[in-house]
Amino acid sequence: MKRHLHLLIIDPQNDFCDLPPAYLPVHPATGAPYAPALPVPGAHADMQRLARLIAQGRDGISAISVTLDSHHRYDIAHPTFWAGSDGQPVAPFTEITAAQVRAGQYRPRVPDALARALHYLDRLEAAGRYRLMVWPVHCEIGSWGNNVHDDVRAAYNGWEDATHALVTKLAKGSNPWTEHYSAVMAEVPYDDDPATQFNTAFVDRLAAADTIYVAGEAGSHCVKATVEHIADYFGAAASKLVLVVDCISPVYGFDAPYQDFLHAMAARGVRLMSSGDVLPELLANAG
Repeated sequence: MKRHLHLLIIDPQNDFCDLPPAYLPVHPATGAPYAPALPVPGAHADMQRLARLIAQGRDGISAISVTLDSHHRYDIAHPTFWAGSDGQPVAPFTEITAAQVRAGQYRPRVPDALARALHYLDRLEAAGRYRLMVWPVHCEIGSWGNNVHDDVRAAYNGWEDATHALVTKLAKGSNPWTEHYSAVMAEVPYDDDPATQFNTAFVDRLAAADTIYVAGEAGSHCVKATVEHIADYFGAAASKLVLVVDCISPVYGFDAPYQDFLHAMAARGVRLMSSGDVLPELLANAG
């Protein structure tokens, strides 16, 4: 009997991939090549391995879901939101705490945003998962960087053509008042925005699978946050999850939390596999 094998691809987008020059289109007005905003070392090779896995194991894959980090340029985790005490821009990769904002070290560029920003920072820090990180403007809605890596898109297009099924796409991150690492819930959900709240319907769809293979970027943040939320919801059924570790990489400088995440998930029964080990399972499922 054919098993239900679901492939979940987290944020396989251009802005997260360390793409070589051949993959960079040229801006029609300036003639300069586009550049990924937040390239993860090793991500391009991850996506090429993932594309091969999809192409070779196509007939054994029952469902594919792709999450898409999708932000506005003005966002609480972008430099466009913040200024230093001297009014100068805040550099990417700056961590900002509620205490620093109260002390005047950092402030929103829009003064009326102060109270709401502090409310967010207080709730974020109380949750204990992350502190606010200022990232480069990335995955801006409608931009080239928001698009899926070409090889991965070509591979899942082939799956769609062969199966006459749809790849599910889930956008996340369009609320500028909260970080949204996890594909299934924002770091601080808001009552007036269902898109920030736990996506029970999607996670229940994943739960219907026999196995959920997870790949994508970045292992230290969006993959980590997504899988943690899903594993918490699944409980003992977290053993259905497989992390395809040679199709996942951490943000530069965040290898330690990524390794801690892998160890914690393995302890909960999540399997850690390479794409080469996943492929025989897909081929066997294809019959």
